[in-house]
Amino acid sequence: MGSAAGKPAYLVGIDLGTTNTVVAYANAAKAADGQADIELFAIEQLVAPGEVGARPLLPSLRYHPAAGELAAGDLPLPWPQQEVEHAVLGVLARQLGAQVPGRLVTSAKSWLSHANVDRQAPILPWGADADVAKVSPVAASASYLAYVRAAWNHRFPHAPLEEQELVLTIPASFDEGARALTLAAARMAGLPALRLVEEPQAAFYDFLQRRRATLREDLSNTRRILVCDVGGGTTDFSLIDVDFADGTPQLTRSSVGNHLILGGDNMDLALAHLVETRMAAGSEGGMKLSAARLSQLMERCRAAKELLLSSDAPESVTVTLLGAGSRLIGGSRSADVTREEVAAMVVDGFFPKVELGDTAKKGRAGIVAFGLPYAQDAAITRHLASFLQQHQGALPDTLLLNGGVFRADALARRLAETLAHWRGQPLTILHNDNPDVAVARGAVAYALARRGQAPRIGGGSPRSYFLVLGEAGKDHRAVCILPRGSASGEEIRLTERLFALRLGRPVRFHLATSLFESGTPPKLGEIVDLNAGEYLRLPPLASVLHASDGNDKREITVQLATVMTEVGTLEVHCVAEADAGQRWLLEFQLRGEEETQAETSSVPPRVKEAIEKIERIFGGKAQKVETKEVRQLRQHLERGLGGRESWDTPLLRQLFDALMLRARGRRRSAEHERVWLNLAGYCLRPGYGDALDPWRIEQLWALFDAGVQHHNDNQVCAEWWTLWRRVAGGLSTEQQLRLLDDFAFNLQADAAQRGSRPVTLVNGSDDDMLRLGASLERIPGAYKAEVGAWLIKRLQKADKRGEAADTNTLWALARVGARQPFHGSAHEVVDSAIVADWLHVLLALDWKKVEPAAFAAAHLARMTGDRSRDIGDDLRATILARLKAVGAPPLWQTMVSEVTQLDETATRRMLGEALPPGLKLIG
Repeated sequence: MGSAAGKPAYLVGIDLGTTNTVVAYANAAKAADGQADIELFAIEQLVAPGEVGARPLLPSLRYHPAAGELAAGDLPLPWPQQEVEHAVLGVLARQLGAQVPGRLVTSAKSWLSHANVDRQAPILPWGADADVAKVSPVAASASYLAYVRAAWNHRFPHAPLEEQELVLTIPASFDEGARALTLAAARMAGLPALRLVEEPQAAFYDFLQRRRATLREDLSNTRRILVCDVGGGTTDFSLIDVDFADGTPQLTRSSVGNHLILGGDNMDLALAHLVETRMAAGSEGGMKLSAARLSQLMERCRAAKELLLSSDAPESVTVTLLGAGSRLIGGSRSADVTREEVAAMVVDGFFPKVELGDTAKKGRAGIVAFGLPYAQDAAITRHLASFLQQHQGALPDTLLLNGGVFRADALARRLAETLAHWRGQPLTILHNDNPDVAVARGAVAYALARRGQAPRIGGGSPRSYFLVLGEAGKDHRAVCILPRGSASGEEIRLTERLFALRLGRPVRFHLATSLFESGTPPKLGEIVDLNAGEYLRLPPLASVLHASDGNDKREITVQLATVMTEVGTLEVHCVAEADAGQRWLLEFQLRGEEETQAETSSVPPRVKEAIEKIERIFGGKAQKVETKEVRQLRQHLERGLGGRESWDTPLLRQLFDALMLRARGRRRSAEHERVWLNLAGYCLRPGYGDALDPWRIEQLWALFDAGVQHHNDNQVCAEWWTLWRRVAGGLSTEQQLRLLDDFAFNLQADAAQRGSRPVTLVNGSDDDMLRLGASLERIPGAYKAEVGAWLIKRLQKADKRGEAADTNTLWALARVGARQPFHGSAHEVVDSAIVADWLHVLLALDWKKVEPAAFAAAHLARMTGDRSRDIGDDLRATILARLKAVGAPPLWQTMVSEVTQLDETATRRMLGEALPPGLKLIG
């Protein structure tokens, strides 16, 4: 059956899961007649070398074979393969990954929500050897969708997947970044047009569709439903409230939990640690697996867990880990795991009996394994207690469970018993006949509901939303852009009002929402007085919008189009009045608005005077200003604004903007340039933290190629490099590599080369370069290793001359070899074997006399929990013993012995200065 012109032939739901990808569909024409059945799409895939079979589940895995490992005949597919690297997907990928360590890409979906790595960089398989082909989390996700598209188009050549009505599911707790990357993956796979729906909602839509004939009876005693979705990589909680109108249940989603990287993968990891300990007990000197081997063991433990938690489970299972290379058989190890052990570990470890008043352990140092920051508290029941405490109201009286882990009856029973204990009475359990496929089926049911052909979770927007006119805080008028009750997913165009939109320059959009509404909601486009009712101002959205033709820095007339999405964002499109094809998207995250107040400016009242002082020194109209006044600008600013260490981010950025606007004035004298560079770098540090910082960095970087005006002034040159060090956290990899070029020239150029240096290449002392090079966290790890080698040579030369080790050199070594970067991606840290060599050099120093050596060692040996980054246990023990022997601060010792976070003092020392007040590093 082909697609009619402009009309899809099928409604298709895709569950891009952490563990499996599932596709379901319904015939669109039959759906219109109310006769559509939702079917599962059996995905053809490799189930063994040379063998293709159709399965409803496509494992969300990629195996990257070595050259010559598989023959061409081992990988037949009914359609041409597009990927150059010929990664293996399907059931066969799981089989091969269990046999060969370090070549299996897993949990790509979890990586999409991990903000401390570059999710578009080729980093997976995490911790794999250099000769293994790698892929980004986004590209890996795209490859699963592209595979599904190829399989679908092979079966339905006259109804290509990209032309169907598509719904893709995501965790309810995905943030804007993870959602955007998911959509980017879909576009890479050739699926540019689709809708997103949250997985817990999809699971509930599946229930509604399956039970639509008896829904009134099924929900007759229900007022609040908890949907608990525990998948392979994430845990999601959602509450759905039930009211009845004319005997028909009306369903409204009321609450969604925070993002938790906690699921079946964590259970497999816990079991793998147990098995690893048992295997080590039978070997001389113990045994600690590499990250790749541990990942391989996890796959074996996953199969054992599922078998031992099944209804007809055996008493025990033997888990075998094959040897590597030539010791494939002789080097294998085995350990037995019993049904009772797995039940105790998984049920009591992840679903312990807790009280409603208990709260999940929180900390910025979660468990890290394979680079992923798993939730610090593994107890799902405690996370649920915290969720219900945060979302006040009646406790849920009905429970719907979803996710493969709940195939184990013991887990489902424990969760139901816990909720019943909190309520003091049993819950109604809604039957989920197949948790593995419910989300994909529910995505199709959602598509049917949008067409009015199935029950829908609705109620529309619970509040009205308003765009504040004029300047927030001064103008109390606002225009209604989304009236209460507006249906989710439906775009509303505000045609009666026109707005002037400024392009190419920073703009802020301020929202407000009604706190309490009764009666008739305000009409679309209606102007309200925010002082005349109870309204909550929401955090503003700052952005720089660009014209598609590059003609920025102008104002155009636009209309507004708004839509409340199914995933909790308010999308506002600015649509050009003259050309409706020109649209600029603004996305406001509305979840948690009850706990979020609009940002209140803490800018001191004397900021106007401060900007006048900046204008006097650097303004366009040259004023007679003595050199002394230029030099004392900082002190003058501090008199009006307080000590600069107390200047918070909003104030700092306002001062930077004032300086940047007057950047040309820095060239008037060497004193002007020194002061401007010093203040500009200080006010923009660390280069991120405010929504407009990327735009500010873009403006600042435009000055780089020109260099400094007074290039013969050593202090000007030093301030130049201090500026770039301070803002390095906001620079891209390409920009940091450009800085690295100048770093290398200043260190390596001989006299002849220095004599012919371009005047725009700013001179830098060894100490300037030392501090700069240590701050370039986004450059590749191999380059960092070269910088570190230079630092080690400095230490060794000083030692040969009988000189004390230089404090700055040791500080830089700590930054360059840090196991946990501040702003860089964790995949670009220096190889742990190289860091181990550096640590041996530090161990040769006298830490009692050279305290910075202990500081550097603590950071090089810092524990992350990620085996691909951490040093070996024996060396760790040596470092820890030395730290204790010299009486190093307790935090340094803790950093080496366990996963922890730096305090403010350690952060200041590591960065070279404090972060602005109110700005905290979370990575």
